Amino acid sequence: MKLFDLAAALGCELRGDGGQEITGVAGMDQASSSELTFLANPKYAHKVKNTRAGAVLVSEVIDGVAAAQLVSANPYLDFARALALFYQPPRPMPGVHPLASISKSARIGGNASIGPFAVVGENVTIGANAVLHPHVVVYEGAQIGDHFYAHSHAVVREYCRIGHRVTLQNGVVIGGDGFGFAKRADGTHCKIVQSGVTVIEDDVEIQTLTSVDRATVGETRVRRGAKIDSLVQVGHASVVGEDNIICAQTGLAGSSVLGKSVLLAGQVGVSGHLTIHDNAVVYAQSGIGGDVEAGAVVSGSPAFAAREWLRAITAFQKLPELVKTMRQLEKRLAQLEGAGHRRANKSHE
Repeated sequence: MKLFDLAAALGCELRGDGGQEITGVAGMDQASSSELTFLANPKYAHKVKNTRAGAVLVSEVIDGVAAAQLVSANPYLDFARALALFYQPPRPMPGVHPLASISKSARIGGNASIGPFAVVGENVTIGANAVLHPHVVVYEGAQIGDHFYAHSHAVVREYCRIGHRVTLQNGVVIGGDGFGFAKRADGTHCKIVQSGVTVIEDDVEIQTLTSVDRATVGETRVRRGAKIDSLVQVGHASVVGEDNIICAQTGLAGSSVLGKSVLLAGQVGVSGHLTIHDNAVVYAQSGIGGDVEAGAVVSGSPAFAAREWLRAITAFQKLPELVKTMRQLEKRLAQLEGAGHRRANKSHE
């Protein structure tokens, strides 16, 4: 693709030779003279002058750069858009593989691609343009919208509902049983039937080996546009809000409610039956034991305001030194008090 065509496709201002051919997209250190790269963080601007890339996406023109420049309001976003122009993942051929098992009562929209050993159960509804890779399983009564894309070993359990343009990566389980048990008098555990469902709204993507449990009663819901990373546990009756980002190894206990545009970094633990309100940010490895206010940025376990946490963790590292100093002061104080008592006794004599 000619660079001026790429600039037009992305809606960027071109500075440099628009006639050069761009064959792909790469990182700044790896890009060749026929590839596009990007600068999203100004603190790395010095690297641009050494890149071999043929063109660079930038937020503003940088002097002294040999490469052509595409000026963008959001270089990282336009880098992603450019990448989609040059690379499209392979799509299986339309049709149902002879080794797939499709119930006669299932209804599947046009232009579907269903691979070998995929299983679609009784009374399932799937919209148009679905892709089910080998070993995908859809249980009885599930309802799925258009442009559904499920990678191998993804599972959609019974009666769950999924919207349009949803992607499930390998090993995702939608609607597995919530973790619910009642303790008997003899100490054994009685399983609580998980009679609810899981609902996934439009434009959601869920990464590998993540589980979104069905509710005991009612529903677990992942709202529109949420993106959930690998190895995440969403407990029963939880709500993941619109446009949430939930990073790897995060766990939401049952009945956690997340507002809009919440960000949970990696390995966050949420104790459940609480609300994290709109636009909150929770740093990695934090433990959330209570409600988080809208727009708050919290960290630590138990989590509190991130700025205070940074001060606290700085002090925490100095605790051994502070304890040593305190003991020395206590010893010195005891010595002074002892000397004072001796002087007092002598004065009484």
